[in-house]
Parts: sequence; structure tokens; C-alpha cells
Amino acid sequence: MLKILLIFLIGLAPVVSRSQGALKVIGYSHVGLQVKDIAVSAKFYGDLLGLPPVEVPDNLKAIRAWFKIGFEQQLHLLAGPAENRANDRNGTHYAFFVASIAQTEQYLQSQKYPYHRQVRFDGLVQIFVIDPDGYVLEFNELVPPK
Repeated sequence: MLKILLIFLIGLAPVVSRSQGALKVIGYSHVGLQVKDIAVSAKFYGDLLGLPPVEVPDNLKAIRAWFKIGFEQQLHLLAGPAENRANDRNGTHYAFFVASIAQTEQYLQSQKYPYHRQVRFDGLVQIFVIDPDGYVLEFNELVPPK
């Protein structure tokens, strides 16, 4: 299966504090998402997106699934409430960089996974998918600065 190279937007460069004595955040550890069904969501993130799993302690396996994203960053799926989310691409979402937007689109087509493709204001193509819990994921190709 094609592995999609994923890096969270915020994880590309450390955030440096602007004032002395501030918190000095240098990156992030993980993002946690509440999901209705751990197995269904783990299949989406592990099988469809190709994220490598991270070992979960035995006493948490029924209510957690963890995946590696980029360098020292993770996605944590957490057993949560069963209500549906009504997010859209112009509202709550999170975004990944992918190695190739064309390859990402071809892969989603080959998996018959629904997506929305649009051209951003600066001409770059974006792809949006919705996970099993209604979370919106945005994919952007990492393009070197001009």
C-alpha cells in the first residue's frame, strides 16, 4: 500500500517565543481526537492514510490507538462521545503536508475514498477528506519557497 508522507503543518519548525520569560513552545507532542469506534478510526488512519502505529499500554488498548506522524509527533485516538461532528473545510479541520498532491489524489481514487479537490487562492491544489468521525483533514503539497 502506498504510504502517504504526512507532516503536520505546525510540526515543521519550532515555535520560538517573542518575549523573554514567555512559555517558549518549541513544537508539539500529539493531537488527540475523540472517536466513536477505535477500530474503525484506527483502520482509517492506519490502513488508508498509512500512519505507523505506536504501541499503546495493554490497559489502554480498548480505548486508545496511537499513530506516528512526522518526527516525534503523534495522533492519539481516544474513545469518546458518539455524537456526530458537523465540520467543513472552511471551519474546524487539521492539515497535513503530503509529498505529492497528485499521488495523494490518485491513491484516494484507487481506494474509492471520497474527497473534495480545490485550488487555493495562490494556485496550489488542496484535497479534503472526512474521517469516520466527521473530522475534516486537509492535504497540501509541501512546495519549496520561491
